[in-house]
Amino acid sequence: MRLRRLVHAGVLAVVAVGSLGTVAASAHDATPAKPQEQTLRSLAARHGLYFGTAVDPAAYAADATYKTMVDTQFSTVTAENAMKWESLEPTRGTYNWGPADALIDNAVRNRQLVRGHVLVWHSQVPGWLSAGINDGSIDGPQLRALLKQHITAVVSHFKGRIWQWDVVNEAVSDPWETPSAIHLGGNAGSFKQKWADLLGPDYLAEAFRAARAADPKALLFYNDYNIEAFGDGGAGDKTQFVYDLVKRLRAGGVPIDGVGSQGHLATQYGNYDVFQVADALRRFTDLGLAVALTEVDARSLTQNAADPTLPVPGADVSARDQAAAYNYHVLLQACLMNRHCLSFTVWGFTDRYSWIPGWFKNPPEGLGCLWDASYNPKKSLRTVQGDLVAAGPPLVQPRIPQAPRQLPRR
Repeated sequence: MRLRRLVHAGVLAVVAVGSLGTVAASAHDATPAKPQEQTLRSLAARHGLYFGTAVDPAAYAADATYKTMVDTQFSTVTAENAMKWESLEPTRGTYNWGPADALIDNAVRNRQLVRGHVLVWHSQVPGWLSAGINDGSIDGPQLRALLKQHITAVVSHFKGRIWQWDVVNEAVSDPWETPSAIHLGGNAGSFKQKWADLLGPDYLAEAFRAARAADPKALLFYNDYNIEAFGDGGAGDKTQFVYDLVKRLRAGGVPIDGVGSQGHLATQYGNYDVFQVADALRRFTDLGLAVALTEVDARSLTQNAADPTLPVPGADVSARDQAAAYNYHVLLQACLMNRHCLSFTVWGFTDRYSWIPGWFKNPPEGLGCLWDASYNPKKSLRTVQGDLVAAGPPLVQPRIPQAPRQLPRR
């Protein structure tokens, strides 16, 4: 299968050759394509970087413009929801592979790689599983057994067709939760905390080992949000906690290959500069891990911050548009500066189908994607294109592929 060959041998070489072929052909044309008219895929390929998007299957099937852009603009795709547990096994013991298989089939036709999202996550689990956890009919040992069974079934089904798996997603708390010290779980009494307590502290290692046993050649990632930069290193520093967590896993021989930093940013907050993000990525890659930006968007308040019932002045919209572009710029430049940053994935590319307005309602937020709801390019897109065009040697070099870490031989 072509995709397996891409994943297992010469993955960067294939993309680089395709990119060079485009450049060579353009050199003989009287009017080569302007950078802003080239795809994100081809611009990123100059650096051996994969530029991806999350895909909404309903939009892909119903909207020809959306489909064309998914097929042409991106070199890697992620199922927005089709590979989550609630989608794959809505009825216990019965798997629905159709939508996820279709996404992979489309990716193969388009010479795209696939990020698998997600194997272990406390959210978007099937109703039968959450009900059993809540009513006590599924205890800790049973949950661990179900989790291992799920990982094995899913990874085995997609074996050889997934480049990167988000094995464990959002396993740790946030500093605004109770207790405020970062820990495995979430707010006291929450489903997320019950999930962590039932599974016990060793479940992450078990999940990575099960995934590796099912597919020796997929890259295995821990994925989380708000880990773009380190804080003070104290008990409330989420990035430090995740760093210490993956360092222990790596030192213990757990087959973890990378860390995914989601990159969900918002313009109303004070965010990072490029060197803060670059430092965080470097510290993770110094552990021998790959990194990826996995779910990037930069949302804004869409109505007046003081009174959400009032419309937003045009000057505020412009300021937020520029602030969003800066956030994309910071994440992409930090990724480009690190040769172990393998991919940069946006969580949807058009505001027409963005998840943001449906999730952030009080106050309302949106406008987080590269294209607006009518597929017009935004400043964020032009900034990303400009960064990909302007970057190059000596500080930006082609990516260094990650070799999947294997289980020890017995």
